[in-house]
Amino acid sequence: MRYKICHTTTYTYNQSVILKPHIIRLRPRCDGTQKLYSFRLEIEPKPEKIVEMIELDGNAIAKLLFNTSTEQLTISATSVVETCRTNPDTIQLEPWATQLPIKYPDYWFSQLQPYQQFYDPSSGDSIKQLAQDIYHQVKGDTVNFVKTLNQHLYSHCKPQYREKGAPRSPRKTWDLKKGSCRDLAVLFMDVCRVMRLGARFVSGYQEGNLERSQRYLHAWVEIYLPGAGWQGYDPNQGVVVTDRHIPLVACALPRYAAPISGAIATTKSVGEGAKKIESDMKINLSIARDEYSGFQSDTIHLT
Repeated sequence: MRYKICHTTTYTYNQSVILKPHIIRLRPRCDGTQKLYSFRLEIEPKPEKIVEMIELDGNAIAKLLFNTSTEQLTISATSVVETCRTNPDTIQLEPWATQLPIKYPDYWFSQLQPYQQFYDPSSGDSIKQLAQDIYHQVKGDTVNFVKTLNQHLYSHCKPQYREKGAPRSPRKTWDLKKGSCRDLAVLFMDVCRVMRLGARFVSGYQEGNLERSQRYLHAWVEIYLPGAGWQGYDPNQGVVVTDRHIPLVACALPRYAAPISGAIATTKSVGEGAKKIESDMKINLSIARDEYSGFQSDTIHLT
């Protein structure tokens, strides 16, 4: 499936501010499951420098360096991307990975360590009990554990929209039986990590209803299944990830998946009557099918 995505974020401040370095994570992933045809990043005020890099988790990011003050920052990303993951039911695991708990070879075990650390180590017995309940229900079958957990969270947790803030602790989300897509994602991750499965947080877009005017970023989970690689699951939608999801970045820790992160400072000192900086953020996001866009080659534009 091919999509055109236009994503604009505007920050308006109550006073002139100094823009410190900002990290942009809005470039769609380009790998064996997704092809990026075009990406254009536009920033106002224009940065003094844009540094492109591949960070530790393998995500393509842009670091913006400014030398100006402003009362407004606008960041617009326009992408044309094709998703290719269409048949998630053909998972074939390594023979030694079909039953939980998996006994990983030494090399794989060390590689997966960052993806097995709990988002909230204090979540405690309720998350462990949930993992054990699903484990016994599927008799330890690895693939069925992940699929059943996905459906279980979808059936038992009510979706909740929260525009801002870090994901809640998995225990709180499970106690409330409701949460945003990012809340359900970290709950899913920690339940899988109880069973020593590698799990990572994914930030991106989901097709949903293309006629809807108000759109939002989405979050889901990828689980590492030996023999099948990283496979996506969306407990907010209750589906296995296919070509209707468009990932931007994936990482072990959700805070490193934020689409935009950075800092600001006041231009005035305390003696000059500095006041607390307040900001307002507005997001304009559109996702449209673009099957006949005419793009034939990879082109990346940063302006």
